[in-house]
Amino acid sequence: MASLATESLFTANTADAALQHEIEQFLYYEAAVLDARRYTDWLDLLSEDCSYYMPTRYNRTRREMEHEFSHENEVAHFDDDKASLRVRVKRLLTGQAWAEDPPSRTRHMVTNVRIGRRSANDLQVFCNFHVYRSRLERDVETFVGERHDTLRRHSAAPGWQIVRRVILLDQTVLLAKNISIFL
Repeated sequence: MASLATESLFTANTADAALQHEIEQFLYYEAAVLDARRYTDWLDLLSEDCSYYMPTRYNRTRREMEHEFSHENEVAHFDDDKASLRVRVKRLLTGQAWAEDPPSRTRHMVTNVRIGRRSANDLQVFCNFHVYRSRLERDVETFVGERHDTLRRHSAAPGWQIVRRVILLDQTVLLAKNISIFL
């Protein structure tokens, strides 16, 4: 079985150009919504049964690479569902979240979008990301990695929802004081 980090390499890209463009535009739209701090609009891009998961990453020897990421039911940076994401967004919008007052300025960049396996309504989508975050005068962080998304066709604009997101950071040690933003 492929590891989380290499799973997308082994998935044949079966997307036609129109679908590829549509998925890229959806991901760019999501990035713009997050950068504009439109968090309630971002929640609308998530299905009611969504999972938002970012395992911790460890430095391992070649023979231990299957243990490079924490597994489900182990410690993770994020292990949220839609209800917990709603709570996080609600807290951000109150102005009482000390880690986001004043709010962070972010720039989400998405690249290398690859469409993997398809079912009747769902797509597996892999992409690389770079999120730049600045806050106050001197707090600057970058988060770089790969995302594994499951997207589901949705009747409302923009036409897709995120059912599952697995975020694989390249960093093993996070130098940020907190992770109060969404990747």
